Amino acid sequence: MILWSIGALLLLLGAMAWFMRPPKNSIPTVAHGTLERFPQFTSQYVPSRDVVVWLPEGYQTGDSCVVLYMHDGNMLFDATTTWNRREWQVDEVTDSLIQAGLIRPCIVVGIYNTDDRLTEYFPTKTWQHVAEADRKDADLKKLTADAYLQFIVEELKPFIDQRYKPLTTREHTFMMGSSMGGLISLYALCEYPQVFGGVACLSSHLSMAHLPNGVDGEPWATGFRNYVGQHLPEANGSLIYMDHGTEGFDADYGQYQEQLDSVIRAKGWDTQHYMSLVFDGDDHNETCWGKRLNQPLQFLLSK
Repeated sequence: MILWSIGALLLLLGAMAWFMRPPKNSIPTVAHGTLERFPQFTSQYVPSRDVVVWLPEGYQTGDSCVVLYMHDGNMLFDATTTWNRREWQVDEVTDSLIQAGLIRPCIVVGIYNTDDRLTEYFPTKTWQHVAEADRKDADLKKLTADAYLQFIVEELKPFIDQRYKPLTTREHTFMMGSSMGGLISLYALCEYPQVFGGVACLSSHLSMAHLPNGVDGEPWATGFRNYVGQHLPEANGSLIYMDHGTEGFDADYGQYQEQLDSVIRAKGWDTQHYMSLVFDGDDHNETCWGKRLNQPLQFLLSK
């Protein structure tokens, strides 16, 4: 147990390097489509951060594209610019699916993370479903997911809609993330079902283990599950994709995902609108998420 805890701590410290040592070349390039960059996009709700927008081949303003908002935007396109030299290969995978006619043409909005990633992506209202004794060490003012989602819904989405003129209704607006990004994506659907028509949550950190700010462990995992059970939108009116691997941090997720699956299915969600997959041998990293990215893209964006 002690060795496992030390190993988990080392993994966490490695993840923190994400923020502390950015690569020298921090401007990503893509092999397919076009990437537009908006450095230090300002917000009245959260600290400024870079935003990148991927446009499919031949895109012209006003084309009938759906929009996919993705968290950890600095990890999506170009491994030469990422802290761990891994990427999701979003442009390669998305372009190949569009060219094959398997998904609708889409714009991908990559929202960079910041030093506040863990607290911005932690579903704020979880605390309302945690006993007072179990949240006594938590600084609730540092849980800023509600502000982060306000930034996306009230500031970033209107900017994207005005500049690119894509399809803008909920049926054409989606969100995707991994790990903590998976949590905030499902939270976004619960908080803004009128804005998002579907979400994809890869390797969601449902265990709530090894988190700072006093929000660590089982009471918070249970609290989030109870929050979801009470705040999910009406069954089968949206799309929810979830998955996890079996190695690294993902090795701990199986039981939590099964419990959440039970909650969601008990609410009446069918397999056409809720998908939960396990990828044996996959670890908790961008290479694995990119390898299976075709699955959530086709689930959300198929023609």
